[in-house]
Amino acid sequence: MHRPKQLFRTAVIVLYALVIAAVSFAPFTPRAFAEDHPERKVRIRVEPVYPDIARKMNLNGVVRVQVVISPNGSVKETKVIGGHPILVTAAVDAVKKWKFDPASAETTGILEIKFDPGN
Repeated sequence: MHRPKQLFRTAVIVLYALVIAAVSFAPFTPRAFAEDHPERKVRIRVEPVYPDIARKMNLNGVVRVQVVISPNGSVKETKVIGGHPILVTAAVDAVKKWKFDPASAETTGILEIKFDPGN
């Protein structure tokens, strides 16, 4: 009697996984690049290293990182807001090396790091 419920749950999980896979594996370009949205201009932008496993999986996507930028322009804090777990570490490692124009106070912004295996 519980068998139809198990089959339905399995079908829903498989369908969900297929939808996620279809969205995640859409073709793009092979290098990773970033867009900056904070109010301060980027002086030094370090490009993220596209992870080998992500390249083998033809994985692409966007990692959104909230950054707190110190008055001297260095990245003080990072917080991942979203993105594929395989791409997150590469994005955060790169963003921590970015330098921004100096300002009189800390600022907070959102960065979108795009990974595209097609370039």
